Amino acid sequence: MGNTGLTLETRIYSALNAVRSGEAVFNPARALDTLVAHQLADLPMPGAGKTLQRWQALAAVAAFDLSLAKLYEGHTDALAILGELKPDQVIAPGTWCVWASEAPLAKVSITSTVLDSVCLSGTKSWCSGAATADYALLTAWDAEAQLPQLVWLPVRQHRIHVDPSLWKAVGMAASQSLEVQFDGAVAHRVGGVGAYLQRPGFWQGGAGVAACWWGGANGIGQAFKQSMAAQPAEALSLFKLAGLGKVALALQETAAVLRESAAWIDAHPLADASAVALAARLSAEQCAKRVLDEVGKAMGASPFCRDEKFAQAAADLPVFIRQSHAERDFVSLGERVNAAKAVIGVL
Repeated sequence: MGNTGLTLETRIYSALNAVRSGEAVFNPARALDTLVAHQLADLPMPGAGKTLQRWQALAAVAAFDLSLAKLYEGHTDALAILGELKPDQVIAPGTWCVWASEAPLAKVSITSTVLDSVCLSGTKSWCSGAATADYALLTAWDAEAQLPQLVWLPVRQHRIHVDPSLWKAVGMAASQSLEVQFDGAVAHRVGGVGAYLQRPGFWQGGAGVAACWWGGANGIGQAFKQSMAAQPAEALSLFKLAGLGKVALALQETAAVLRESAAWIDAHPLADASAVALAARLSAEQCAKRVLDEVGKAMGASPFCRDEKFAQAAADLPVFIRQSHAERDFVSLGERVNAAKAVIGVL
């Protein structure tokens, strides 16, 4: 699209600004269609030498709109998973999503198998893009399996029912992370049992989500900076300037973690990236919380109540970062550091 000499982030912003200017109400699903149509969702594979460029694209979309980022991350993750587990498959055109949440009372079972085709029954929760996506990758379970089987299917088939009744969200409302019910829906295996969790790209993709969280925080931080720049000098209290400094530092610290994490993944594409991913995610989560807190303290209620785009981002970000497992992720990171007997910090 346009001048191919422009960076991917610039091309993404240009496309999204064109979508936003042409619509009375921004629609993330239509925006994703635009990005896909203009090949702005064809990102480098993680671990292939350009992981940072991949994350920069995710962050750029997140800074623009977090519900869109949820759909965009799911689509790009699906393409990466298929490229890793089924590289010879011709990927059907359209928008993709990944439904891998395993809620305790919502599990999809494989009821019958014919070669690589399976029939699915059960319920899957937290299915982002369920109302609009063309295809989905999801985890399902054989009766005796200890690990899930990844499958893909067209979302538009009569044995799939999308239920919007439980989605009451304010933050991330437009991501439409709905409940989906399967009643004999036909799907196709992707890799073997357990391949989804055991592949190197699982944790590499998990680290990519941190780039979305950082991007959302960066969007709020940039809005704070622009608001400060628009104020007369006499309105710039030391308190507000201190807040801006804290926001800048938090964003820079996590940006450094993400750059180092991307470089490590590219240098070790087949290694276990779980510790790297956990550190990146926890850093991005803490950064997002710090940015929201400092902006709120410095600016008061005004941007939350009078700036629609800011208010939506501020409502979306706390919901998005709840993909983190909080203290459980710190436990997991501590276990990995302890097992490796590694030096905690290296400069």
